[in-house]
Amino acid sequence: MIPRAPRLARSCLFLASLLLAACGGSGGSAPGGGPGGPPAVVTTTVVVESPWIERLEAIGTARASESIAITSKLSERVRRVRFESGQRVEAGQVLVELDVGGDVAELDAARTAYAEAQRQFERQRQLAAERLIPTSQLDAQRAARDAAQARVQLAISRVSDRAIVAPFAGVLGLREVSPGQLLGPGTVITTLDAVDTMQVDFAVPEVQLSKLREGLVVEARSDAWRGEVFTGRVISVDSRVDVATRSVNVRAAIENPEGKLLPGMLLTVTVLQEERPVLAVPEIAVQQAGSQSFVFRVKEDGTVERVNVVLGGREPGRVAIAEGLSAGDRIVVDGTQKLRPGQRVAEARPAVEAAAALRAGTTPGSPAGA
Repeated sequence: MIPRAPRLARSCLFLASLLLAACGGSGGSAPGGGPGGPPAVVTTTVVVESPWIERLEAIGTARASESIAITSKLSERVRRVRFESGQRVEAGQVLVELDVGGDVAELDAARTAYAEAQRQFERQRQLAAERLIPTSQLDAQRAARDAAQARVQLAISRVSDRAIVAPFAGVLGLREVSPGQLLGPGTVITTLDAVDTMQVDFAVPEVQLSKLREGLVVEARSDAWRGEVFTGRVISVDSRVDVATRSVNVRAAIENPEGKLLPGMLLTVTVLQEERPVLAVPEIAVQQAGSQSFVFRVKEDGTVERVNVVLGGREPGRVAIAEGLSAGDRIVVDGTQKLRPGQRVAEARPAVEAAAALRAGTTPGSPAGA
């Protein structure tokens, strides 16, 4: 049996050697890439100015540039329907013919009366020139002729009302009447929409009012046509701000040559601002701590510092920096998760380039350190 005292002495000596080895191995440095330890391997990039197009997004509703309900002004029976549902028509094209009744006969009678009044006027004008009748008689005949002409125009108007025409070119909706049906004033026959160019109305917060003007490019997207982008331009900005929502209504014209967009469709609208240079960095370089955004900037001695930044906008993969950075700053893009201020870093790209050069059978150049 080993005596207790020597065994205790050996245990103390073993613990002391472990402590000494630990102190010697640490070299007095903090773990994780401190002054005496290996640097953290990261990927960095240099901040430079790049083109940026700011985008305003909103939800809008499509409407036809021209849209009406075709109705009858008369109480009359339908004689003939000359269109089909969904048909594209031109301006002035006849859609429905109504029974003419006695209107045509009235027109013929009015034209005959006007022709007779015109002949009487010409005859009396010759007599007045020869001073065979008084001027007052000629004036009376002129008034009779003008009244006869007005009755002709009235009869023509009545006859023309028997033919219902399209007031502008567009696409018809569903047919709501049939031959022989008795129409009343205001009865809807069909709808007509001009859809080659659609209008989209959407609301934008009043704080964005300074960024809106006529002529800005607009992109519209619909869930019904996924992946397709319909382009157009802002045509008007409302002159009033809605006091309830503190937003302003904007109207854009969207080209729709294939007729894919229909009135009433819900669209996601993006208004593109004019291109301008900004300091843009990769989105993954920006970290978030509560409401504060920050990046890690590499200093000249190879250590990093935390820099708070103010974001100016976002787009897929990039963010604009409004405050906090300057052109030429080097920031950490990848490997920020475990970084701490003051930690030394090394660029990962030289190792990747060396491996690629080795595979290619060439000698890589001297890598530029971080």
